Amino acid sequence: MPVKLHGTMFINPAGHLEIGGCDTVQLAREFGTPLWVMDENYIRQQCRLFKKAFIDNLGGDAAYASKAFLTQAMAAIIKEEGLSLDVVSGGELFTALQAGFPARRIYFHGNNKSREELKMAIQSHVGKIVVDNFYELTLLEEIIQEIGDEPVPVMLRIAPGVEAHTHEYVQTGQEDTKFGFSLASGQALEAGKRVLKSELLTLKGIHCHIGSQIFETDSFAAAAEIMIDFIAQMYKKTGYLIGELNLGGGFGIYYSKGDTPKTIEEYAENIISAATEYAERYGVPVPRIIVEPGRSIVGPAGTTLYTVGSYKEIPGIRKYISVDGGMTDNIRTALYGAVYEGIIANKALHEPEEIVTIAGKCCESGDILIKDISLPRVEPGDILAITCTGAYGYTMASNYNRLPRPAVVLVRDGQADIIVRRETYEDLLRQEVLPRRLRG
Repeated sequence: MPVKLHGTMFINPAGHLEIGGCDTVQLAREFGTPLWVMDENYIRQQCRLFKKAFIDNLGGDAAYASKAFLTQAMAAIIKEEGLSLDVVSGGELFTALQAGFPARRIYFHGNNKSREELKMAIQSHVGKIVVDNFYELTLLEEIIQEIGDEPVPVMLRIAPGVEAHTHEYVQTGQEDTKFGFSLASGQALEAGKRVLKSELLTLKGIHCHIGSQIFETDSFAAAAEIMIDFIAQMYKKTGYLIGELNLGGGFGIYYSKGDTPKTIEEYAENIISAATEYAERYGVPVPRIIVEPGRSIVGPAGTTLYTVGSYKEIPGIRKYISVDGGMTDNIRTALYGAVYEGIIANKALHEPEEIVTIAGKCCESGDILIKDISLPRVEPGDILAITCTGAYGYTMASNYNRLPRPAVVLVRDGQADIIVRRETYEDLLRQEVLPRRLRG
């Protein structure tokens, strides 16, 4: 009998890890490794939970944070599931538009949007541009005047001064941050007044994002109070009532032992409860609540498959097992000590026999994927599956050491479809030009 793990993960009768009805050992043979495997049914399940909690039940919105993982196929899934989309660059916007995603359901973020990116967003008629600073306000007005477009709907990104309980590298809501208008200095109020005076911009709401991989809902409650207080202050000083409050994303997921994420329903209940309480306290209507989940939709949906290669044992100290990928397809461990779990896909029912450290193949001592994991006896040729790699693996991948980036397959009901082809050595040279004077 198959052994169920999570999502559509099973250990099948052959003793192999199975995802979306596909044997991962067969996937590795067919598509090669390293290989990102994305579980479509899990992605859709998470989308539906967010849609039900924030759109259907609350009348708000949920915009998928595409920086976590974006391809044309992913944009198509988000479109079908009825969520909006959060993009942070011209490249993400272009990808979404090429996939046929409705521009009106797009929120365009970024702390340094270029003139070209803003022009693309305006001409595409994206739903809202989330403005990050005064320079951007000026640039927006200049572009609108140049192209003679209609007033552009905007939200103001605000730094609420809330420090979420997470890694310092992924905190974004504190006062000392590159993102958004400062509340404490009065910049946020000044920006709001400026937009209200503009004939070229329309103020639709305010936005904040306090960080990523957050488990405690008190951080969201604190942000909600500060932002609703600002809505009340704006109303008192300008007579304008801001109708939308975007609290960003950052909902934590399970990566390894010790992670205790809340359910989507619990996050929604706590956020709306806080918003309702503080709206009543500050004497304003409850704003339309918007959230921007990314990792919580695709993180657990992704698994990376590697082929085991060399090994090195240092008696009494450590045994290293090297795989054919590493920090080029998952920088998170090297960047801020992310912790993952893994399984030998072709020995999924075998009992652990040894503690090993999984090393990548990059020429860096810090290229370690998992430190001290208990696994069955590992041999060259085994397939290692590292779980919960659906967020920030593909999107942060690089060609360091001239390693081609892996392929991505989407699995569902026993079918596997390539959604990103594996790079070749020829692809590494595709954008290069060798000057004539250097040709031998």
